[in-house]
Amino acid sequence: MGFITFLEENMLSCQWKEFGVECAGCGFQRAFIFLLKGEFLKAFLMYPAIYTLLIMFIYLGLHLKLNFQKGHLILKWLFVLNTAIILLNYVLKF
Repeated sequence: MGFITFLEENMLSCQWKEFGVECAGCGFQRAFIFLLKGEFLKAFLMYPAIYTLLIMFIYLGLHLKLNFQKGHLILKWLFVLNTAIILLNYVLKF
């Protein structure tokens, strides 16, 4: 059993969905698995913020390690961008 199969078989359940409410984060796990499989378009269509979130977290790790001079400002705008993408995707689901 490979890592991707393990992830597919052990995805976390969404607490919001159990109450019948659509979640703004639903689709992230499946999009991440698509990304690991190399299915980049499917990953984007499943959860459009997948790429900008990954960029933000990679940049955060680099900033924490290398302490970029304006890193906090870039992280702030990446956060704003990700929030906008997630909210827009959430609104468009309805």
